Amino acid sequence: MTSHRAEFPIKLRFLFEPARYKILYGGRGGAKSWGVARALLIQAAATPLRILCVREFQNSIVESVHHLLKAQIEAIGLNSFYEVHNNVIRGINGSEFIFAGLHSNVTRIKSFEGVDRVWVEEAQTVSKTSWDTLIPTIRKEGSEIWVTYNPELNTDETHQRFVVNPPAGAVVVKINWNDNPWFPEILRREKDGLKARDPDAYQNVWEGNCRVTLEGAVYAKELRLAQEEGRIRSVPYDEAKPVHTFFDLGWADNTSIWFAQTVGNELRLIDYYSNSQMPIQHYIGVLQNKGYMYGTDWLPHDARARTLATGRSVEEIMLAAGRKVRIVPNLSIHDGINAARTIFPRCYFDEQNCAEGLQSLRHYRFDVDRDSGQFSARPLHDYHSHAADAFRYFAMAIEEDKPAASARGINMKGWRA
Repeated sequence: MTSHRAEFPIKLRFLFEPARYKILYGGRGGAKSWGVARALLIQAAATPLRILCVREFQNSIVESVHHLLKAQIEAIGLNSFYEVHNNVIRGINGSEFIFAGLHSNVTRIKSFEGVDRVWVEEAQTVSKTSWDTLIPTIRKEGSEIWVTYNPELNTDETHQRFVVNPPAGAVVVKINWNDNPWFPEILRREKDGLKARDPDAYQNVWEGNCRVTLEGAVYAKELRLAQEEGRIRSVPYDEAKPVHTFFDLGWADNTSIWFAQTVGNELRLIDYYSNSQMPIQHYIGVLQNKGYMYGTDWLPHDARARTLATGRSVEEIMLAAGRKVRIVPNLSIHDGINAARTIFPRCYFDEQNCAEGLQSLRHYRFDVDRDSGQFSARPLHDYHSHAADAFRYFAMAIEEDKPAASARGINMKGWRA
């Protein structure tokens, strides 16, 4: 089977020309995803290809592009060529579509060899860590990385990496609703309605322009000021001063860790790490491998809970490993956010080492009340909330030590330089 006919928007013609990176971004209704699905299916029918379809978070095949590929197989009449299974799609010529999540799946991603194409869908959520793991894995001669996403913030890792500072060999195409000759009338009415109701949201949703800040972002003002004042930059590790860590613990959810030093009145966030479904011994190993001179590890209150598996708490395990541990004061989320806002003007963030944590802080936002449709007083619990919780504990630990530090004439009790 060597030739196939299917309709495509003119802007997607480049998908059939070789390029290391093919980046499609823009607003809703531009036919990005179905165009990529259709192009990959046609190419894989013409030539045996191994195609890896990924996104940052994929807990089940339902969250992948599996269903979209299946629909396009039917739409372009390739049912007799492809066998659609629950977790894989195979062509009679040996082509194969496989699916995976990037986040917390480093070992599996590194194991993929001989991949001809990787399609990264909903790439606006992909972290620096995931990109740094994925890109070197796709190393077969002539292999290509295809990226589709609707942009959110200009500072997001994917947008910076491929649009603001595109790598050599990248073809970057912005595609919107007006580039889609089959744009349906029902979406046109939805588009026009949003334009009349909320012009700023319209620019992001339909025109594919980045938002200045996310609606309901908790730390929008603080992060904007940090950027404007040059406090998001290269922040070197001072070997003469201890590094303190601040944990938010999780298992199915993320465990997130900020690494900080105090230098004079400055609070320097020099590093960040997160992972999931790993035992506490993994994180102790990460700390040791970074080679910092450590001070205190600040843990949340649930670190005192003993697990059935070990009969010990995280606090006990870390103490047994020789770590110096303290528990963060048990303040409300509201008070913790206020504490974070108070210390933000003193914070300097390493732009590279803290990129993933910063991305989460920018995306940390208040939840929407289902009944009123208005933002509630409680933040949304999602992937980004774990880094924000760890940062909140950082602020709470500083506030905890203020009275004692002031009385004793030092910077902070747990932060002595």
